[in-house]
Amino acid sequence: EPDSAELGGGLLVITARDEATNLFNYTAARINTRDRFAFRYGRVEARIRLPGGQGLWPAFWLLPQDDAYGTWAASGEIDIMEAVNLGVSGNNEVHGTIHYGGEWPNNTFTGNAYTVASSATDEFHVYAIEWDADEIRWYVDDVMYAMQNAWSSTGGPYPAPFDQQFYILLNVAVGGNFPGSPDASTVFPVTMEVDYVRVYSGNL
Repeated sequence: EPDSAELGGGLLVITARDEATNLFNYTAARINTRDRFAFRYGRVEARIRLPGGQGLWPAFWLLPQDDAYGTWAASGEIDIMEAVNLGVSGNNEVHGTIHYGGEWPNNTFTGNAYTVASSATDEFHVYAIEWDADEIRWYVDDVMYAMQNAWSSTGGPYPAPFDQQFYILLNVAVGGNFPGSPDASTVFPVTMEVDYVRVYSGNL
């Protein structure tokens, strides 16, 4: 939905609504930089206020610009920040994860969860990774909570698949296997507010 993503007050606002279109009960937006901006290695961060409620799944993540090692997830996925059901069963927790291995269904993932120090839904926080050739580190407000340095791809030798250019995605998903469906307690519309996205990369 074009009006599900808009700029206002210096923020990018991504909205999920309870409205039926094209066989779906909800509308939302996904912003991505594919074919416009992709990068390899460095630090990427975004300052975001997240939506809360049952069935909500905001995310800030990376996908490969080119599937050099095969289809998902042989060419990798880097989830800088995902949250599900914030303020309800998800409490105040975010997740940082990598997906890799073989093409679906032979893919795998490893990740960590982190409880944000103050409300992720009421306040803005900075979610970031630092990505090197052989290590990825996850941060919330400059606190490192996870590190990964072991992964693989059926499409090539280590450090594949995380040695290619990736592009940025920001979205709010509604429902799905991770959060489950919304319920009567979920208040729509919900918004994810993005103050900025910054990439510091020494190797474009």
